Amino acid sequence: MATTTMTMAKALNEGLRRAMDKNKKVLLMGEDIGKLGGVFRITDGLQKDFGEDRVIDAPLAESAIVGTAVGLAIRGYRTVVEIQFDGFVYPAFDQIVSQVAKLHKRSDGVYTMGLVIRIPFQGGIGAIEHHSESPEAYFAQTAGLRVVSCSTPNDAYWMIQQAIEHDDPIIFCEPKSRYWEKGEVDLENSPRGLFDAVVRREGADVTLIGYGASVKTMLRAAETASGEGVSIEVVDARSIAPLDLDVMAASLEKTGRLVVVQEAPHTASVGSEIVAELSERCFYSLRAPGLRVSGYHVPYPPSRIEDEYRPSVDRILDAVDRVMGFES
Repeated sequence: MATTTMTMAKALNEGLRRAMDKNKKVLLMGEDIGKLGGVFRITDGLQKDFGEDRVIDAPLAESAIVGTAVGLAIRGYRTVVEIQFDGFVYPAFDQIVSQVAKLHKRSDGVYTMGLVIRIPFQGGIGAIEHHSESPEAYFAQTAGLRVVSCSTPNDAYWMIQQAIEHDDPIIFCEPKSRYWEKGEVDLENSPRGLFDAVVRREGADVTLIGYGASVKTMLRAAETASGEGVSIEVVDARSIAPLDLDVMAASLEKTGRLVVVQEAPHTASVGSEIVAELSERCFYSLRAPGLRVSGYHVPYPPSRIEDEYRPSVDRILDAVDRVMGFES
């Protein structure tokens, strides 16, 4: 088995390279993605190797970038759009929800939307609002879009390729605070499907569910809890729309206790949907109400206090204590 160690950023770069090698109709488009290689260097070296016609430096106009990608998708191209920062996606919001999400249905299947919109999201890099946001719920609620998020270099490498090959439009959320963390990448075999959740750590007492940057924090919380005699099962959702509720429900039916972790505010959120869906599915297995650990319902704060805003090990363990103590 050919495995290697690389950062998530490098894994995404290699995944894009492999997709472009396999299919000459795969194009990349975004602001500063060519000569610069993107602000996070995800596309570093790709314009040099594939040319300016396939790795396109676009003007600072997100609506125009996505609109152009829609036209290319109609003509059979598979365009990967990079949104430079999460908060910059809003100028393209009308294109995404009015055109990207609807053209396949509107055309009665004549047109597919083989389009991937990459969004570096969540905080943790000491940046300000518009550079540290979590807009995934906007897109998860939009019929016609699929929304996924990687949390490891191996998933980043394979999920970006699977997203490019998919005929539906994919919102591809990348936890920017994890770009520089290293992990093993299997270069030969994809471990699972694009929309499959995965159990990252087995446990018996509490089910923790999250995605993106929160997965590492949940694993740290689970390790801490194990020293206190609490066994936590950590589930990486990976897919936000659709949710892999079968994997999540199987875990909750075993543990009876649920905590969902996300950086986005809890109001009308992905975490709220997970709690609601699993409460319906697993009602007779529940030993406590499902809880959410999330960002607060305020604009993203200045970097000096962002650690107070983002879910932490302590906040997660507090929720674990609450669900563990509910019966008593």
